[in-house]
Amino acid sequence: MLIDSHCHLDYLAKDQEIGALIDRAENAGVSGMVTISTRLSTFPDVLRIASGYKDIWCSVGVHPHHADEEGQETPDELLRLAGDPKVIGIGETGLDYYYDNAPRGDQQRSFRAHIAAARESGLPLIVHTRDADEDTVDILRQEYREQGAFPGLIHCFTAGPALAEAVLELGFYISVSGIVTFKRSEELRATLSDVPLERMLVETDAPFLAPVPHRGKTNEPSFVGHTAAALAELKGVSAAEVERITSENFFSLFQKAAPAGSA
Repeated sequence: MLIDSHCHLDYLAKDQEIGALIDRAENAGVSGMVTISTRLSTFPDVLRIASGYKDIWCSVGVHPHHADEEGQETPDELLRLAGDPKVIGIGETGLDYYYDNAPRGDQQRSFRAHIAAARESGLPLIVHTRDADEDTVDILRQEYREQGAFPGLIHCFTAGPALAEAVLELGFYISVSGIVTFKRSEELRATLSDVPLERMLVETDAPFLAPVPHRGKTNEPSFVGHTAAALAELKGVSAAEVERITSENFFSLFQKAAPAGSA
């Protein structure tokens, strides 16, 4: 089985019938997915989708792009919303200095509030980082050292070995997206080749970043198998082995989720 550990079903639902999309994913061997929150104002839509299906879960959080409008100063509201049985992660949160859609100070404050929520709830922190590796690592390390440990992952990993090594030292996981299939991703593949498969997950980040051979199309969870196949080739193992290990990793990290078919 495959788990799409990061997608945005609320975005996809604006353009297509969500039930058909989920049927396509199931037919492609995807047995579970996490639909990710990017704003608290739209969290009810995210939760409603997750609540309608047994093996779909969700997160709660504010993307760094929206940290000026909806960024959190404290973990309180995140913790309140995370009490729902379907909420299994905190985020996505983090830092994005590529677009700088929100002031960096606002991004950093909201990031720390999300970290506090992850620490207090025990739910994994789902981190977005782009062109902000140094500050991301500094904040994670400082929070970990001064306030205490918390679980987490870097979603849609696109950075180099320095970030990979730093977050692996903190016990984080690394989630691989369709970017690994892109022709010009040689440096990314070189970095991922040194990351233990036992610390990796796969994702689509749908509707973004469709993998080859669907590049340029709207991404969806049914495409996550192409990412898993690329990862299998990179690691020199079978696709079935990647499916097994990344699914086990998912349930080890997202412990609030119940494996498909469990009571």
